[in-house]
This record gives sequence, structure tokens and C-alpha cells, in this order.
Amino acid sequence: MDWVISDELSLTVGTIVGWISAGAMIIGGVIPYIPQYRQIRNTKDAEGFSLLVCLALLIANTLRIMFWFGKHFEYPLLIQSLIMNVTMFLMIHLCVRVRNRNQLLQARQRIFTGMVL
Repeated sequence: MDWVISDELSLTVGTIVGWISAGAMIIGGVIPYIPQYRQIRNTKDAEGFSLLVCLALLIANTLRIMFWFGKHFEYPLLIQSLIMNVTMFLMIHLCVRVRNRNQLLQARQRIFTGMVL
């Protein structure tokens, strides 16, 4: 038997657990990328991060969003896909910006001796 917290709201323990699990499902995929984003931003080094993983997740989540238009599924999964796409674009933007900055800095370190042959 489900406990009823308030008769006016008909708020039960089952609905609260459902909301909490839906929230965990929505943000659960994004949480591992927060420390990676912060580490790349702080160290200005994106060497250990693969952009191919971002590409694979972008394709998978975009296909899931497109599938939703044909056959509707649960909203938490749709919201998770949208948030994951935004997260992957943020990760790609950061990695490309850091890698370009590092390549420009390395290109400026060339030393020419001025020898004429």
C-alpha cells in the first residue's frame, strides 16, 4: 500500500520516487562530463579527451530525438537526449578552442637563425 502524504495533492511516495528517478535519469548522463570539462578548462589541455566519443553520442542522441517524432516515448529520455546534445556541443567547443590555442602557441615558438644559404 502506498503512503499518501497529502490528500489534496494526492502526492504518494511512489510519485516522489518516480520524479527522483526521472531526474536522476535526465542528469545522470551529464554528470561524468562536468569534472572533465573543468579539468580541460583549468589545465588548458584536451589531449586525453576523444572527440570521436562526442561524435558517437551526438549521433545516438540525435537519432533518439528523431525517433521520438515517429513514436513517442518517455519525456525524461527525450530531455536527457536534448541535454546530452547540448553537453556534447559544449565539450566539443571547449576542446577545439583549447587545441587551437595550443597549436597557435606551439607555432609561435619557432626560432629562425637567419642563415642565408
